[in-house]
Amino acid sequence: MAAHLCLKTSPRNIAALRTPLATLTTRGSYAQTPRLQGHTNFTLNTGAKIPAVGFGTFQDANAQEDTVSLALQRGMRLIDTARVYDVEQQVGKGIKKSGIPRDQIFLGTKLWCNDYHPDDVQRAVDDSLRDLDTPYVDLLLMHYPVTFKRGPERFPRDNDGRMIHGDTTYVDTWKAMEKLSATGKVKAIGVSNFSKGEIETLIKECSTVPAVHQMEVHPYLQQKDFNVWLKSKGIHVVQFSPLGNMNDFYRQTGWSKEIAHMKRLIDQPLLQEIGNKYEKTAVQVVLAWGIKSGRSVIPKSVVDWQIEQNIGADFELSQEDLERIGTLDAKARFNDPSLDYEWRLYSDLEGTEGTVRGKTH
Repeated sequence: MAAHLCLKTSPRNIAALRTPLATLTTRGSYAQTPRLQGHTNFTLNTGAKIPAVGFGTFQDANAQEDTVSLALQRGMRLIDTARVYDVEQQVGKGIKKSGIPRDQIFLGTKLWCNDYHPDDVQRAVDDSLRDLDTPYVDLLLMHYPVTFKRGPERFPRDNDGRMIHGDTTYVDTWKAMEKLSATGKVKAIGVSNFSKGEIETLIKECSTVPAVHQMEVHPYLQQKDFNVWLKSKGIHVVQFSPLGNMNDFYRQTGWSKEIAHMKRLIDQPLLQEIGNKYEKTAVQVVLAWGIKSGRSVIPKSVVDWQIEQNIGADFELSQEDLERIGTLDAKARFNDPSLDYEWRLYSDLEGTEGTVRGKTH
């Protein structure tokens, strides 16, 4: 899930590269600023700084406490989680265990779709803050634009197994989220997995432009035009699944698309060649591509050496290598539970072909 997550079908390739010389300094504008390797930050339209490299916490609940702590101790300062991941308690314990002061950490979580009713938003945020053991989050995202029936069931289904939608819309949810800013419990608000049209609706009907759009971006799904448009609106992009189809989730979930079985992104010879040039791995090249493009990346790992590798992905790539990576775009979207959620996600974006009906859980 947005979560925040080998070999078949038409193999097209991927890539990702370095850390940006370009640091977002004002709402949607970039300036060339010197920085140390591994310390790139971007500036949101709220004025807050968000790190370029973060730590994703989708899956592996039992490992999150130790690995969140390790990631923070090794230098990461962006932690991404979500209510539906069922890891917020572990993430909170990991933050405490790390010894890193809370005000030095950028912590984001996400509302889940059964808590979208305006009367439920405040309580849902309080639940997350309690489990995270923190007085505030730096970023609160709406996980998907579709509202599920309110209540304790995260995936409420009818007798035929079809998802039951709620009576309110994502616009109603957004307006409730806007009110949270005055409470101090939420520093910035944003969305995840939205289409361009859905974001345009929020901008038109509400008073707050999203600070962040968290979405699937990797060299196999570059979404070039959409990224340019988001930047023009001052909306910062956080890439989930920045390593493309590395996560087995995309091959095992009930709605797995055939294209998820194409050659793994990091197995692309071009990325390995570029990595050898910089004495970096293909993984680091892919992440650096995202950072150089002005986006934050949140790879997921519970392995200590992989965490170290991800931190080391904040490095410079040449313009020539960036352009070479650009040739790997296959418009391959791996995260697409549209038929399970009974909502045409990404309706005006690339990579919606091949959608499969099947349950997420």
